Amino acid sequence: MQTHEIRRRFLDHFVKAGHTEVPSASLILADPNLLFVNAGMVPFVPYFLGQQTPPYTRATSVQKCVRTLDIEEVGKTTRHNTFFQMAGNFSFGDYFKEEAITFAWSLLTGSVEDGGYGIDPEKLWATVYLDDDEAYSIWRDKVGVPDERIQRRGMKDNYWSMGIPGPCGPCSEIFYDRGPAYGVEGGPEADEDRYIEIWNLVFMQNERGEGGAKDDYPILGPLPKKNIDTGMGVERVAFLLQGVENVYETDLLRPVIEKATELTGAVYGATHDDDVRFRVIADHARTAAMLIVDGVNPGNDGRGYVLRRLLRRIVRSARLLGADKPTMREFMAVVRDTMAPSYPELATDFSRVETVAVGEETAFLKTLGTGSKLFEGAVETVKSQGRNVLGGTEAFTLHDTYGFPIDLTLEMASEAGLTVDEEGFRSLMAEQRQRAKDDARARKHAHADLTVYKELLDRGPTEFTGFSELVSEAHVLAVITGR
Repeated sequence: MQTHEIRRRFLDHFVKAGHTEVPSASLILADPNLLFVNAGMVPFVPYFLGQQTPPYTRATSVQKCVRTLDIEEVGKTTRHNTFFQMAGNFSFGDYFKEEAITFAWSLLTGSVEDGGYGIDPEKLWATVYLDDDEAYSIWRDKVGVPDERIQRRGMKDNYWSMGIPGPCGPCSEIFYDRGPAYGVEGGPEADEDRYIEIWNLVFMQNERGEGGAKDDYPILGPLPKKNIDTGMGVERVAFLLQGVENVYETDLLRPVIEKATELTGAVYGATHDDDVRFRVIADHARTAAMLIVDGVNPGNDGRGYVLRRLLRRIVRSARLLGADKPTMREFMAVVRDTMAPSYPELATDFSRVETVAVGEETAFLKTLGTGSKLFEGAVETVKSQGRNVLGGTEAFTLHDTYGFPIDLTLEMASEAGLTVDEEGFRSLMAEQRQRAKDDARARKHAHADLTVYKELLDRGPTEFTGFSELVSEAHVLAVITGR
């Protein structure tokens, strides 16, 4: 089943169940806590917090998401992606646990002919929060999942919040058993490589206080209304339904890898290091295109820096695979062709996507030339001192100040008969990442209490008339003081 059909079946399933289909929001929202939209529920936060009255009681969407905390891990495993699609269904004080569970189950296990995914119910496991006897009973008595395939897990795994004070609640996750070839028996508690999480059902019923870790914060009390927030990983369901080993072999990412083999001459599946590079290209090309089409430009900080880093990692990986010419134009075209059926803006705005991506590639290729000269100077210094190890500080400076990738430093050092103090380099990188995390944490805070504006927001947006007239009459709805 193709990914675009998986998306369509999800939305159709919930529209038939009375949900309003809501288009994906932009990856960039005016939220000080988020660099990019990183979860399907983010656009609905004002409704969950009670700051605005939702125009519907139940909704469904497939939200585009980007998470960049683990950029360095992309490609090393097949579990990390920077861009992904989160299909979700939401209830704002309407239905709760039983309906959410049965909606998910009927779509997953329903026949393909009837609009479902046709997954064998014997392959599915459920987890619930430790003391959530209600959810446990629904799975066992209403759905028919046997006791041995329902597991209770603690707060770290089965209690959800946004990471800051606000709505939270226990959750119930659905896992797919890939079989003994992928790991040990015993359910998700034993092996989450064999048992893949595909759906998370959040029963948003409480409010949390300040705290740090996922399982270290107080529960302040119940919310005025009980809500539902669910998320199904489209890419994960796609690789299971398409019968491939991982998301990189699905219909949306494999074409980028195939284009990379054509342009570089390297073979996917030959070596682990090359496979990592192929996966980096496939993942980052898609993410970069989606960011550009939503208005992000390469820069030296914030969102722009993330985009620049993604694009440069593509260039670096293609070069290490053997590319001796620019490749970005071809990669962006493949992303357009594969993703446009769901995101037509990639086709209509492709000229901008292409211009931004190719421009960054051109600039970085010049940087690589400069970095090579700096590297050669560092090698001469090391050898003149009778050493055979390029220090971690030199490698970090090349990477951080001049944008020279560590992979190329390692490759070129080997060619020069040198090794690199990778431990020293990794230590400096870790310090840099920690400083970035500390800075982000210092700026992260709870959502401001905007409930005082609720009545005003519910009246709809204010019309700006300044483009057509210089003087207007207006009616003041309220004057709010002390804010």
